[in-house]
Amino acid sequence: MKLQQLRYIWEVSKNNLNVSATAETIYTSQPGISKQIRILEDELGIPIFIRNGKHLTDMTPAGKKIIAIAGEMLMQVENIKNIAKEFRDESKGQLSIATTHTQARYALPPVIKSFMQDLPEVSLDIQQGTPVQISEMVSQGKVDIAIATEAIELFDNLIMLPCYSWGRCILVPKGHELAKEQQVSLAKVAKYPLITYVFGFTGRSKLDDAFNAENLKPDVALTAVDADVIKTYVRLGLGVGIVARMAYDEKIDDDLVALDASHLFAESITKIGIRKDTFLRGYMYEFINKFAPHLSKESIDMAMQLKEQSAIDALFSEVELPHY
Repeated sequence: MKLQQLRYIWEVSKNNLNVSATAETIYTSQPGISKQIRILEDELGIPIFIRNGKHLTDMTPAGKKIIAIAGEMLMQVENIKNIAKEFRDESKGQLSIATTHTQARYALPPVIKSFMQDLPEVSLDIQQGTPVQISEMVSQGKVDIAIATEAIELFDNLIMLPCYSWGRCILVPKGHELAKEQQVSLAKVAKYPLITYVFGFTGRSKLDDAFNAENLKPDVALTAVDADVIKTYVRLGLGVGIVARMAYDEKIDDDLVALDASHLFAESITKIGIRKDTFLRGYMYEFINKFAPHLSKESIDMAMQLKEQSAIDALFSEVELPHY
């Protein structure tokens, strides 16, 4: 059994069982991958994949378990490489982050700027996606860190570190009837078409919970993953916007009115997700601490040693998080 063979079956499983696509991804030949998979299956004495002619159609029950272990082994190989790099030079390397548009656009810029100034020899790779997509990326070891509000808790091989809490605001054009209200009610908001995040994005579940609690069925006229898109359609008069408070800029968005919604919707907490078996290099601690100053190296290490998320939550239960 060779490490290369384990890498091949792992990559094939992540490329929808498409051997050609896998070959392009890892810069090798399709026949070479197929041959090595066959050799591995012959050595194990069982099939890893189900075939229809030359095409792979599914993983066998045993294959699913073997591939899962192969993924863990490959992650440990990366950890070995990272340990070696750490002891060679703590200030050089690559940090990959998966996050949502709101985090990348509004929360991360000052952190990224400071990090790049302090550690110019660390290259950054930022990928955007849905909360489920970015959680999958870190769960599968494709990125080092996930930053999101939703979905990270769906993956039991991740730990979640609380970063900051944030609230929402209601956006309307100047002159809108709601702008005259001293304190807008949820019932009045529900009378207008709403423009907000796609379900599963940026704490959208908190919005649905609030309307459901008052037996209101709002008319969600338009959804988007991007707060800037939401603001664009609010400006067109197509509805009332509900966005993260941090997404409103008094100077840039001076044609819109931001109404406080802290009394309408529960606050959300943005978290960092990390694989439990990740070896954290020095610059990774540095980035996390810049993003969430209460997350020291000592507290992160303590959280990484805990097995249950409930214990990690208890560890930070007394911490007063920054608010946006």
